[in-house]
Amino acid sequence: MTESLLSLFLPVGMLEYFDIIDYKTTNTNQEVFTKYLTIFLEEKNLIPDEYKDCSSTACGFMDVRLIDDYPIRDMLVKLSIKRRRWSILTEGKKQKVSRDWSLVFDGSRMSEDYSAFLKEISRY
Repeated sequence: MTESLLSLFLPVGMLEYFDIIDYKTTNTNQEVFTKYLTIFLEEKNLIPDEYKDCSSTACGFMDVRLIDDYPIRDMLVKLSIKRRRWSILTEGKKQKVSRDWSLVFDGSRMSEDYSAFLKEISRY
């Protein structure tokens, strides 16, 4: 039930690519926003479409990225994002790849919130 409730605060379409792993609240020591709500998200192990025909294995995660999201009630919201990497074999060479979020953004209809989220995580 917690995941269902937390999903209401996420951009539409986000749970197609990410699982909610956990959440926590902490104090901010501020007057207006008294707490932080951090939602921990992990990219699903779904190989990107552009590598579907390649031999691939999951090979860990990139560094966690914290993204500020819209405040909820008296809480500042942060999304803690863990993006996956895969090792693929293409043309006899191994290489590490991750999902190209600009392709997801360009190739689908989505809310403005979700497209802004994709732009933010593509910056590293």
